[in-house]
Parts: sequence; C-alpha cells; structure tokens
Amino acid sequence: MKKPIISLVALPLAFGTTLSSAEEKPAEYDAVAAVGEQVERIKQYNDGENGLNAVITYSFTAGFKAREMSDVGILRGRTVLVKDNIETEEFPTTAGSLALKHNFTRRDAPLIANMRAAGGVVLGKANLSEWANVRSNNSTSGWSAVGGLTRNPHAIDRNSCGSSSGSGSAVAAGLAWGAIGTETNGSITCPASINGVVGFKPSVGIVSRTHVVPISSTQDTAGPMTKTVFDAALLLTAIAGEDAADSATLDAVRVSDYTAGLSEFSLQGVRIGVMRGQIGDNAKVAEVFGTALADLEAAGAILVDIEHEVNTEMFGNSFAVLMYELREGMNKYLDDIPAIGGGPGETDTDVAPRSLSDLIAFNNENADSEMRWFDQSLFELANETTDREAYEKAREAAVRIAGEETLDMLLAKHDVAFLVAPTRGPAWMSDLALGDQFNGSIGFGSPAAIAGYPHLTVPMGAVERLPVGISFFGAKWADHEILKVGAAYERARSAKLPEPSFKPWSPEG
Repeated sequence: MKKPIISLVALPLAFGTTLSSAEEKPAEYDAVAAVGEQVERIKQYNDGENGLNAVITYSFTAGFKAREMSDVGILRGRTVLVKDNIETEEFPTTAGSLALKHNFTRRDAPLIANMRAAGGVVLGKANLSEWANVRSNNSTSGWSAVGGLTRNPHAIDRNSCGSSSGSGSAVAAGLAWGAIGTETNGSITCPASINGVVGFKPSVGIVSRTHVVPISSTQDTAGPMTKTVFDAALLLTAIAGEDAADSATLDAVRVSDYTAGLSEFSLQGVRIGVMRGQIGDNAKVAEVFGTALADLEAAGAILVDIEHEVNTEMFGNSFAVLMYELREGMNKYLDDIPAIGGGPGETDTDVAPRSLSDLIAFNNENADSEMRWFDQSLFELANETTDREAYEKAREAAVRIAGEETLDMLLAKHDVAFLVAPTRGPAWMSDLALGDQFNGSIGFGSPAAIAGYPHLTVPMGAVERLPVGISFFGAKWADHEILKVGAAYERARSAKLPEPSFKPWSPEG
C-alpha cells in the first residue's frame, strides 16, 4: 500500500538547468534559477500514482534560501536533498518509520551545519529503505512506512536499491542538485549505480555521524550522491569535518578541497587492478564493464588482471558487529532525542521510543502499517546480541580481513594504485511480496564497507537502458585520489548514458 507523500507548497521561481558539468566552477551555477526547475520537477515526477516517492517532504522557502546563499561559500545556494535518517533543524527525522514521524529534533547534524556554512540549501528529505534496511533480511529496498516505495526514474517498475534509494532516484530525476546518502554496506553505491548517478562512500571518519540514526559505529558514514564526480567532490568538501562527539573523525586524514586537481589528473601510467572474479555472471554487465576498461586503457591506464577469492569469514564477523552495534547505537540515539509529542488529536505526552525494545514493541502494535511486507527479525536478533567479548573479537577479525588482508594486500601484491569492478547489476523488478532480487555475483563493495575504506561508483553505461556503474577502490584515506581517478574515467568514458524515462520498462524502449 502506497503511503501518502508529505509535500509542502513550493514557490515556483525562474527556470534553469539543474545539472552541472564535470568542469563546472562554483560561481557559474545559477542556484536561484535551478531551484525553480527542481521544485517543478518534484511536483511533476515525485507524487501521484506512478510518482517516484523519492522525496518525503520539501521546503517552500528553498528559493528564498538559494537566493540568500547564492554568493556564500563553495556551494553558493546549491540545493541538497538529505536522506531522512540525518537530522535537519526544519524537518522531522523519521528513518522512514512511523515510530519517529513526529521526531522534530530542531537540530542540524554537524555534517548539515557544515553544508549550510558552505552555502548549501536543504531542499528537503529523501525517502529511504526504512531504518536503512536493517530491520529484516526480507525487505524490499526503497520502501518505508512514511514514504512508500521509491521508484527508479529509468524504469518506474524497477527497484532503486537501498538504503539511500530516494537520494539516488531524486538526483537521477533532476529533483535537486545533489543529495546526501548514508552507507553501512552498499547503501550509497548500490542506489547510485542502479539510478545512474555518482555515489561516493568516503573513508569512515571523513564525515561526522553525530545526529544520524545509526546502525554501526564501525561501518556507518554519510556521503554525496550527484550527477558528476566534480559535484560529489564539491559536496564532500562541504560536509567533511572533525567532530568532537564522533571519535572516528578525530584522526581522519582529510584534504581541504576534494575538487583540487580533478580536471588535471591523468590516467597515463596509472596501474589499476581489475577484479576479474567479481565481474559476475551477467554477460551484458561484463560487456559494458569491458568497454569501461577499454576507455581506461585508451586514456593511458595500465590494467592488471587480479583473480582473488574473497575470505567469506569477514561477512559473518561483520554481521555480528552490525547486530551488536545496532542495539548499542540505537539505544543511545533514541535516548538522546528530544521529547516527541503526539500530532493533532494525539497525546501530548512524550511518545518517543527510547530503545530498540521500544521500536520492536511499536512495530508489533502497528503491524498492519509497519510489517505487512516484511518482519523485524534483525531488530529482534540485535536486541539479543549482548556478548561484548564476542563482538570485540568479531570486529577485530572483520576489519583486519577486509582491510589489511584484502584491500591492502591486493594493492601491494599487484603494485596497483586502485582496484575496479562493476558496482552492481541492473535494477530488478520491485516486488513487495517477495522482496529484493540482488545478483550477489557482481561487485566488490563489501571489503571497503567493512574496513571503512573509500568506494566511488561512476556511471559506465546501461544494460537494456538500465544504468550500471563502475566502482573504484583504494587505500583508507585515499579519498581524494579515488575521486581524481573517477573524474579521469568520467572524461574518458565512451558509453552513452541513458536518460530517465519515468515509465515502466519495456523491451521496445
């Protein structure tokens, strides 16, 4: 059942382009003109029976804010949609759950405060997979009780992946200049790839996680989702920063400007490892990836074939880490939020859930609206995962295997600066009754997610007009270098990228 979209009346302003080129300089972007078109596109494509459901709520003052900020900082009034598990002072932060539908904290997450200081404008909140897809193994990515099912603008009957589904769908549809997603394992890079946009998961610690609904203190991070690598680097520059309340940020290695050197970086002589075993079993994806490799080679890169059998022990260890840290982090987050009063006609007493146990009870009491499509078995398991000694052993093993024994080892053994693989396969049909249909043979994103290393996905073409992306990996804190190589690939790319159709997929096109 589709949930109603919460939309505030928006003021139409002057029309203008919503997109920017890879070589764009900040002063050349007309934020005031762009926001008018973006709002009109939200009205046209987001709501209604076949709407994208990518945006939960948006601001009727965004045009005024864009005008006010048009000469401020590096973003100069650019609009950003914020995944609805990140707090902003003007909107509730629901994580897609009816349990938090009145969660007006009236505070900005530090990454949002940084973005505003850099001249960014919060256009609204993006839909997501409820609770960032950590409630159940049988979920359908992109669905939340608050926002309904997010649709892919390239084929509205197909999935937008999760959990940053609304962020990816909205950027692809031109509903904002950029968006912020969050990732624990694939939640930025998968929706970016499947919706045909750039997504960057930075090294854990580059961006603060304070006032972001948590899953894992080991793996969680926020990151940019945009049309181009330059724009992703620009948005990362704006949101990155140290935060005393998030210890992971205190020792992070950052640069002051992630856009520096992107246009000049050359692939000539750059050694890149090709993860042959992670191309997967989809021949059409392999063909598109082959074209991307040829583009890299034509631009001067030296490609090194790598055959690597992943140590699957890291997956079980990582899962144990996520279950322990979910309970611990969620209890802390919920206990810290301000009191939540009921809405009109509801109780005025504090109705905020204060623990994972409270969320489980809420879902049981509201099963018709919250659990029609999938259960909360992961919530229940996390609530019972309390053995700290086992957790600490699992965490040490997971991070060591994924980082030192996988990514670091491959980079050193093969003397390569970066690794590449397809990000994911093309979008599958959305099916609320049966859940997701991932092709698990494609991609190499998990080691970077588990170890907290950077991961960039860039559009590389399409399979039957459905976008697919190429992933770039490197060492921890090599974020700037990975953005450089991604920008160089973007310039060398020969494939034609598909445009959103806003229609169901058909073999005739």
